[in-house]
Amino acid sequence: MILVRHGRTTANASGTLAGRLPGVRLDEHGLEQAARAAERIAPVPLALAVTSPMERCQETLSTILEGRPEQPSVVVEDGVAECDYGEWQGEKISTLARRKLWKTVQTQPSAVTFPGGESMPTMQARSVEAVRRHDAAVTAAHGDGAVWLCVSHGDPIKSILADALGMHLDLFQRLHVDPASISVIRYGEGRPTVLATNTHAGDLAWLAPKQAPKKGRKSSRRRSDDAVLGGGAGPGEASAAADLGGAR
Repeated sequence: MILVRHGRTTANASGTLAGRLPGVRLDEHGLEQAARAAERIAPVPLALAVTSPMERCQETLSTILEGRPEQPSVVVEDGVAECDYGEWQGEKISTLARRKLWKTVQTQPSAVTFPGGESMPTMQARSVEAVRRHDAAVTAAHGDGAVWLCVSHGDPIKSILADALGMHLDLFQRLHVDPASISVIRYGEGRPTVLATNTHAGDLAWLAPKQAPKKGRKSSRRRSDDAVLGGGAGPGEASAAADLGGAR
């Protein structure tokens, strides 16, 4: 799964917490960021594209998919929508940082429920459920080597990464997810493997299956999620470790 945060928005640039407010769109810099993400992802065949319903995510996805030779099915998924910050939406971050709840957001997010909104554990639970559900469906339809894309928001992506890393939600503020950054997770039978977090450069050709499965056909190659002792040979390198899941 390739996880992309939306590009920078007018709200990001002004220091405002957008939340689920309508009409928040990418600014000029955000459109450039989305275009760079598109270039990085271009070499990878995509079996599916999932997006938050927020305009900024759909704009980012449209930029990523523009001009691709294959156009994957697109699913608008409420499960990866922005956190419902309730009464905090539309407020300046500088104002929110002076509120008592802000410290709890930083140190114990598992105890946070935003006034008039949702709790952070609820946000994590529905985000993780959504991506694991789509990942299982892609694997069942296309095989273990298939790659799919999800465009979401900073806090949901951080919560998904925390789950994959086995981190308690109270530690998820140790992670950072910039606008239009790319993170990569592989869900295996035994455990998830986090292959990249918050990256900004380099194409992702190393994620592409050696032989992309035809539509409706599964890849015959099966990868193990076993860790390779010593770290393996790295992406795209031929080695005996490839059969143990460490070469890619």
